Amino acid sequence: MYEASFQSILKTILIILLIYFGFKILLRFFGPIILKYFLTKMGNKFQQQFNQQPPSGKKKEGEVVIEKKPKNPGKPNKNVGEYIDYEEID
Repeated sequence: MYEASFQSILKTILIILLIYFGFKILLRFFGPIILKYFLTKMGNKFQQQFNQQPPSGKKKEGEVVIEKKPKNPGKPNKNVGEYIDYEEID
C-alpha cells in the first residue's frame, strides 16, 4: 500500500491549481477567437437557410390572395367526465 506524504499531497494540489489557472489564462486569450469563429459559422448557416427558402408561390406584385381554411368543424368532446349530482347540507 502507498502512503500519502505531505509532499505528494502538496505536489498534487499544485499541479491541479497550475492546470486550472493555465486553462483560465488560455481561455482568456483564445476564448474570443473561438467565440468569433463559432458565431461567424452560425451566421453563415442562418444566411444560407434564409437564402434557400423557396418563394411562396409566383404572384404578381400587388395581387391580393385570400386563403380560406377548409370547413372542418371540430367535434366537441362529449367525454369530459362523469356528472355527479350533490346536495348542500346546512
